[in-house]
Amino acid sequence: MTATEEIIEPDLPIIDPHHHLWDLRPLVPSFPEPRHDFIEAIAGADYYTFDELFADTHSGHNVVGTVFMECGAFYDASRDEAMKPVGEVEFVNGVAAQGASGLYGEYRPCTAIVGHADLTRGDAVKPVIEALIAAGNGRFRGIRHAAAWDADPDVLGPPFHAPEGLYGSDAFRAGFAAYADYGLTFDAWLLEPQLGDVLELAKAFPDQQIVLDHCGTPLNIACYRGKLHERFDIWRKSIHALAECPNVAVKLGGLAMAFCGLPEDGPAKGYGSEHLAALWRPYIETCIEAFGPDRSMFESNYPVDRWGASYPVLWNVFKRLAQGYSADEKHALFAGTAARIYGIEDVLPAA
Repeated sequence: MTATEEIIEPDLPIIDPHHHLWDLRPLVPSFPEPRHDFIEAIAGADYYTFDELFADTHSGHNVVGTVFMECGAFYDASRDEAMKPVGEVEFVNGVAAQGASGLYGEYRPCTAIVGHADLTRGDAVKPVIEALIAAGNGRFRGIRHAAAWDADPDVLGPPFHAPEGLYGSDAFRAGFAAYADYGLTFDAWLLEPQLGDVLELAKAFPDQQIVLDHCGTPLNIACYRGKLHERFDIWRKSIHALAECPNVAVKLGGLAMAFCGLPEDGPAKGYGSEHLAALWRPYIETCIEAFGPDRSMFESNYPVDRWGASYPVLWNVFKRLAQGYSADEKHALFAGTAARIYGIEDVLPAA
């Protein structure tokens, strides 16, 4: 079931700064049972490529461009382990070229690409970064090295393998220092109880642009189920502490993931934007209050957030939550901040 709504402010330009592309269908036989629940809860869809992205971004809102976020898809099996992620950037650059062909109007999907490199390799990560830059053909903007971990194995499940305390490890810090030489962005994904780890990283590397994904991922799953309210103040203090670091920005979204349980029941139960806005308001408003519109950007996190919201409803939620902001602040939240941080200002319509 999918909620159908009139699109709010349909002309407002949007850069979606966080979505994925993948095809998990060849991997289906290796997935643990129950496969269907796993796919729907964690991935949102077993495949999501150009056609699916195009349909979502053309479902009523004025999405003028997007930023691809690494997700371990289309790795190049012919390369050695360190270089395999270059295949993902090569694939996504092809999607970006498809969009840039002019066949789809002014729409520019994947106009910025965030890939992956294993920063625990220290200085040896430099050839990987250089290969990623080359593969991006001018579109490569940075990497994400996720650190999501929890002692309860039911929180994340088998696809996630980050070690405890990754961002504080000597090996990671050595690679991060090497990576900092390139002037690229770094997307950080970890869970609410781990937010102190990215805070310490940001303080140790004050000149490195860090983007915190998914409002810091509050948890309402496994051993955290039913604890959103009691942990809210802990999360809020962490967000305000991170906002004191001028090199950190935040992505406003990811709350429709099964991890966050906002809503608890999914996938695609058809909740409308008013209901979801009420659930997400405390988190979104806290983040914008802490970081300001110039360091905050709304994101779809599609197709993962399909768990809780269709693409048009999700952006309606954000527009409801942004109703009290000025035109300039809305521009920042929906497009300007993403355009500046990922270096894609040319995607925005002329003023």
